[in-house]
Amino acid sequence: MSGRILVTHSSMPPIEEYIEEIRELWDTHWLTNMGAKHKKFQVQLKEYMGVEQLDLLVNGHMALELTIQAMNLQGEVITTPFTFASTTHAIVRNGLEPVFCDINPQDYTMDVSKLEDLITDRTCAIIPVHVYGNICNIEEIERIAVKYGLKVIYDAAHTFGETYKGKSLGAFGDASCFSFHATKAFNTIEGGMVCYKDREIGERLYNLKNFGIRGPEVVESVGANAKMNEFQAAMGLCNLRHVEMEIAKRRKVTEHYRENLKGIDGIRLNVVQKDVEPNYAYFPVVFDEKAFGASRNEVFFALDKQEISARKYFHPLTNTFDCFHGKFDVNRTPTALHISRRVLTLPLYADLAVEDVDRICEVIRSCKR
Repeated sequence: MSGRILVTHSSMPPIEEYIEEIRELWDTHWLTNMGAKHKKFQVQLKEYMGVEQLDLLVNGHMALELTIQAMNLQGEVITTPFTFASTTHAIVRNGLEPVFCDINPQDYTMDVSKLEDLITDRTCAIIPVHVYGNICNIEEIERIAVKYGLKVIYDAAHTFGETYKGKSLGAFGDASCFSFHATKAFNTIEGGMVCYKDREIGERLYNLKNFGIRGPEVVESVGANAKMNEFQAAMGLCNLRHVEMEIAKRRKVTEHYRENLKGIDGIRLNVVQKDVEPNYAYFPVVFDEKAFGASRNEVFFALDKQEISARKYFHPLTNTFDCFHGKFDVNRTPTALHISRRVLTLPLYADLAVEDVDRICEVIRSCKR
């Protein structure tokens, strides 16, 4: 097939379905401020997620940043550098100090065997990241958090539509924050969601996303503006009807990749986790240059030359960002550094043709020496 293959391609409902969903907005002219679409979407998400309490926000980053703020945290937060910029920035923008825990080499999530050694009398919370849809060691994180009296906020941006032991990922931790960005397996164009346990946290979160306004003449706290608008909610309502079909399509693409790339020396494919029903959000491949004969970067450029977009995700690590120059010692997270220099996420979306998967894998195999 001809034309550039993009690393992702936003899932969208039939245009007629979306037009029908937004039609009444032209009647009501209610475009934001928690209107009918927002409320309907919130109700449907609670049912889909199997949780009692959640809130919708303008994007996934504000979901995380405002959740941290709603918990009134102070001191240090243990997290991972193998993540998108949002995770670290949300911590820093709340005046907190990120403490970086290394990742395990199997599923690239927080290495819980190193977690307790990082806890000090200034530690207030743990923000683990479910990576590529791979689920953290939830039980061990909960055990440690209870032992030391720490809050747990999961960065669950990659996990919408997944379950662990039959429960949605919104059911774990003190809160779990999701991204509905256009690049995700499920999107509301932009958007985010927080599932939380403590009703008081939910009240603070609502105030923070809506200027602290609780009535026409009542502003009870200082807040920001992070509301999901009606067009975003309408897109969410439409895409929610199709999400299981989208995940099923992604599964077929993933299985075709695995069939093409299995057993190749020097290529490590993503782990298949026990008790996890995945959403097939990403297809990461880790290249061992000595065994494969070509580096991750060489494969990246070979794909690009053939009009195929891949992504070095996550590279660079957040603890090496220019904005944090000299602040963190990357050698304290050697596994994360190792993986970040070798991982490539390949194109993956519901409508990616199997012929294109074959084309991608043929280029990768041609790099082996």
